Amino acid sequence: MVGAGGRARGTLYIVATPIGNLDDLSLRASRVLARADVIAAEDTRHSGRLLQHLGIQKKMIALHDHNERARAGSVLDELDAGRNVALISDAGTPLISDPGYVLVREARRRGLTVSPIPGACAFVSALSAAGLPTDRLLFVGFLPAKRSGRRSALEALCAETATLVFYESPHRIVDTIEDLVEVFGDRRELVLGRELTKTFETFYSGTAQEVLETLVSDPNGSRGEFVVMVHGAAPEDDESEDGLIEVDRLISALIEELPVKKVAKIVAGLTGKPKNELYQRALELKPD
Repeated sequence: MVGAGGRARGTLYIVATPIGNLDDLSLRASRVLARADVIAAEDTRHSGRLLQHLGIQKKMIALHDHNERARAGSVLDELDAGRNVALISDAGTPLISDPGYVLVREARRRGLTVSPIPGACAFVSALSAAGLPTDRLLFVGFLPAKRSGRRSALEALCAETATLVFYESPHRIVDTIEDLVEVFGDRRELVLGRELTKTFETFYSGTAQEVLETLVSDPNGSRGEFVVMVHGAAPEDDESEDGLIEVDRLISALIEELPVKKVAKIVAGLTGKPKNELYQRALELKPD
């Protein structure tokens, strides 16, 4: 790629780095980092330890969520000057719930060469070992931090038939799984991946309620970063009269013994239908 004045412009390399085990860095990624003129890193101190492990000393530019719009121009200037830049995040593949979108979009707009150097990605690694369907996926990233926002987001996804994938932090993981139980029902299949590729890598699997109980009872259950994977809702045909009749039968069978709220929660877990919708239907079917 040639820029103004006939000078060759540099390439922006999007380099995946290990999510835990340093041996997962590819040979190609190591070579690209060694040959790059500049490394744009989410956290220069964190990435500095990786480069030190590799015996690499390079000019580094901090590029993170809080400064990306302001700092992207400096990186683009390096590329326009003919220097190759490697973009890395703290762990995994840049732009996947990590910084880089603004930079890559502008680089593409300017006609610069952007080249991916594939490698580790936490949610892909977790899914490969989870035993959940992978023919249709919906990667959501991080859910809202506040409970009200988180529940609203989950309610919007309750009837989604694709496997759902979230990232979650250790201090919110129990609250998030409690919300999943409440919104999706306690019988929805769930798999958690914790500390992937590290010494204490752990998978929790079962119904949402079983996973919650296991997580709470594990003294290490709130340590490390999590990938949360949820089996999609059972496919439904909104026009199917038989399907509506079956839901009504479930509600009618439960409503005589259980409170309306509990009935809606159970049927939501069995059918994947939104709990609020089922709550209203249960009120309609409840005997006077």
